[in-house]
Amino acid sequence: MRKTILSILCVCAVLAVQAQSNMEYRRNSLAMMLVYHPEDEFGGEIYKAFDSLPIPDKYDDHTIEGMRVINNRTVGGIQKRDSGYYKAVFGHQLNEKEVLANAQYTEDLLNRQEMGKKMVAKWFGLSGHDVNDATFNTELIQTRGQYNASDVDVALALQTTRGLATLSDAGEELLGQTFVLVNDVTYTTAEQDAAVAKLTMGIVGGVFDIFTGGSAGRDLAKVGGEIADSFTGFNVKTHSYLYQLVWNDSIAAIFYTQHYTGQPDSAKIEAFLKDKTTYRLKYVAHEYEFDKKAVLKGEYERTELVRTICARSMDKNIVALAKQYEDFKVKTPVYSVLTNEKGKIEGYAAKIGMKEGINENSKFQVIQRIQDPETGKTTYKYIATVKPKKGLIWDNRYNAVLEKADGATLPYTTFVKTGGGEILPGMLLIEGKYKKVTE
Repeated sequence: MRKTILSILCVCAVLAVQAQSNMEYRRNSLAMMLVYHPEDEFGGEIYKAFDSLPIPDKYDDHTIEGMRVINNRTVGGIQKRDSGYYKAVFGHQLNEKEVLANAQYTEDLLNRQEMGKKMVAKWFGLSGHDVNDATFNTELIQTRGQYNASDVDVALALQTTRGLATLSDAGEELLGQTFVLVNDVTYTTAEQDAAVAKLTMGIVGGVFDIFTGGSAGRDLAKVGGEIADSFTGFNVKTHSYLYQLVWNDSIAAIFYTQHYTGQPDSAKIEAFLKDKTTYRLKYVAHEYEFDKKAVLKGEYERTELVRTICARSMDKNIVALAKQYEDFKVKTPVYSVLTNEKGKIEGYAAKIGMKEGINENSKFQVIQRIQDPETGKTTYKYIATVKPKKGLIWDNRYNAVLEKADGATLPYTTFVKTGGGEILPGMLLIEGKYKKVTE
């Protein structure tokens, strides 16, 4: 009898693990924008490349229609400049003052365009042709947060302690984890590098001739220039500015009591649309990526070359920002537990790889998301620590398969446990330490 009960419990545990592994997890929500430089030779191709790239799949897409591009020619100047952004160009790197000026200018620009309000409107499904028939709903919050409809029914939630706690949880876990990433992409060309190479070799050649009395230096400069001219392509300079939707208890109270309505209510909708101060974005972090030594393998036509380089450059900045800014960290579920033919655990699979910056030195916490059935609040419990297994890191970067890169054909990255307890499918991996985790 005891064996039978144990068997039933084991089966139930397996089914629970399978259910957990199939469960969607809560991603941060992200909108990406581009500072477009129509004055640049490659500006149009960078624009096309950006426009063709999807939001990274570790984030939920919170793109706002019509707000994908900032045209550098049409924006006002920064700090009394004639026009546009402080710009990273060949021979000039942005200093801290210029970066901060760009960041603050963009924050002001986004808030003047009411980007924060539009992000809130998307979260709550604002619909309707005019204020007389417009309404809000919580369908997107239900989907992304895995809440039951009754859990986030605003009218009911405002009447109970548990309901208020659930709305607070949705705010902290979802709305407060909503970001805008503005990418300012400029570049250096091979021709610019070639010109510098020619000048450098010419100077060296001239000095060489003084000491030798011959033309060997000038010949060397000519060869150096030809070698430089033979290289085609460019290296991008990507400044990424990260902004977060400001959402707290006081803002939530204004929204739920003064603006939210599930039934047509022109007064509340009009109040929401006219509100210019409540819903805002704040600048939180900056990252810069430029790697002159980055080399692409394989053959690319010009448009695909630009797309690949831009995609990888922005991915690198996203990785760096996630390490730099706690709230922007990426959570990834354990895909499966890997065992050998004898049933011994040999590792853990997760659909994350080099695109997310994983290397042999990366360290991850395994955490378990727990939702209190009484309050609806979410907590995170530490389970274990893992690291990638050498030689089994998935290269999931843009076009890695085309380049036949090492690890590109792997279906996932394999991790090995370095400490902690039992790891089950559906538990979450998060790089480094996560402040929300409880032991």
